Amino acid sequence: MISVRRLLATVPVIYLMAAAPAPGTTFEDRFHDETLRIDYNHTGNAAEEFVSLDQLWRQGAWAGSRKHLIDELDLGRYYAKIYDAASGQLIWSRGFDSYFGEWQTTGPAGEGILRTYHESVLAPLPKAPVVFTLESRDTDGFLQEFFRTPIVPDSWIVRLDPAPAGIIIVEGFIGGDPHGCVDIAIVGEGYTPAEVTKFEADVKRFTEVMINHEPYKSHSDKINIRGVLLPSRESGCDEPSRGVHKRTALGCTFDSLGSERYMLTEDNRAMRDIAQAVPYDVLYIMVNHERYGGGGIYNLFCTFTSDNQWSEYVFLHEFGHSFAGLADEYYTSNVAYTEFYPRGIEPGERNITTLQNPAHLKWAELATGGELPTPWNKAEYDAMDIAYQEKRGTINNHIAELMRGGASQKEIAEAKAEGEKLSWDHQQEVDAWFAANPAANVVGAFEGAGYTSEGMYRSQLDCIMFTKGVKPFCAACRRGIVEIIQRYSE
Repeated sequence: MISVRRLLATVPVIYLMAAAPAPGTTFEDRFHDETLRIDYNHTGNAAEEFVSLDQLWRQGAWAGSRKHLIDELDLGRYYAKIYDAASGQLIWSRGFDSYFGEWQTTGPAGEGILRTYHESVLAPLPKAPVVFTLESRDTDGFLQEFFRTPIVPDSWIVRLDPAPAGIIIVEGFIGGDPHGCVDIAIVGEGYTPAEVTKFEADVKRFTEVMINHEPYKSHSDKINIRGVLLPSRESGCDEPSRGVHKRTALGCTFDSLGSERYMLTEDNRAMRDIAQAVPYDVLYIMVNHERYGGGGIYNLFCTFTSDNQWSEYVFLHEFGHSFAGLADEYYTSNVAYTEFYPRGIEPGERNITTLQNPAHLKWAELATGGELPTPWNKAEYDAMDIAYQEKRGTINNHIAELMRGGASQKEIAEAKAEGEKLSWDHQQEVDAWFAANPAANVVGAFEGAGYTSEGMYRSQLDCIMFTKGVKPFCAACRRGIVEIIQRYSE
């Protein structure tokens, strides 16, 4: 389990009250309708973490809710909080996960290796001096403050830089006013000036995917989608294990945290500088690439590639992570994490549970009855999927060796095609197995979820957070997504 030593930043003595906003105060009383971007460096390993403030930025209109200023969802490994400096009153908070938080769960971090990640928190711009704090969860799941600093919003140190020149904006879908909608920015990565038309078409295509998939379809009047692009010098993105490195606007890369299919960026500043050209609550990064991969971190960003056979699935799946804080429901694939969910602690994610008390199932009101845990022939599925994962790993390693070794384009293309066919054929086999399973339409508690084969449960046999394909979200996921949409749109 992760044991974290926290160092508290030194600030003037201010006694802070973790309380709700004072009665009678409104958004207009406390905040300007603008955005305060707080940039900081997050450093550490599995045993310790440090934060140092980097820059403060005053940016465009505040895209978030003006009603739900205090985040009571209890989601995320971290919480950012803003207190009024004069009264000590809590006036804003938001839960989130971070790239650094994922780093802490890896083997190298456990060995004491230090890494630094640049991060940002976006908040409404306060009208008066405030105190900004960060909290992280301890091994028992409780939030503990580990960083605090005063902020004077009208200070000369708060930067006013405009968005970079040359940014292209595409309106994908506009459901309403930003203050009453979920504002989604799809930031293009690896599109050259000659590929702007492709970017525009890709934004339109994936916008249609989202607004026609439930539960987003039923709430499309509460969703805005805009594309934002700063063209890159080269197409695609980095693939280090395959010997490919590109000069792109955001520096996205496969092999993040050592996982070949995990694709993220560590250039947070570039991403935020470009995204500020539009109002946004949620960030997508759409990478101009044909390879399978992506990633999603709650209230940070998510990534997907534009041209793989599974791109539409990845688009929806990763958004489930970054927007609604949904957990991965799969557990047989290799991941970089070691004990991502501490044993004995009920995860906050709405779609997985440790089922420590079956009489109080997390999604009991959605359950259709029957035995808990729900029987589902798990051993048969495990054998089928583990065999596939071994074959998949072998093919991916072979592709990497061919590309690093300078093999012909024909040989590389044939190996990639073999990998895509294996993936497609396996998923068809799995989907047919699900359809024939007696528990196919049951809402219960199915063992296997959250990278954990035993002791963690999901609500239904299959879900877009479990296996590939543009398929329905499970009952628990749908409810979790609607919960977040409502908080942004009220």
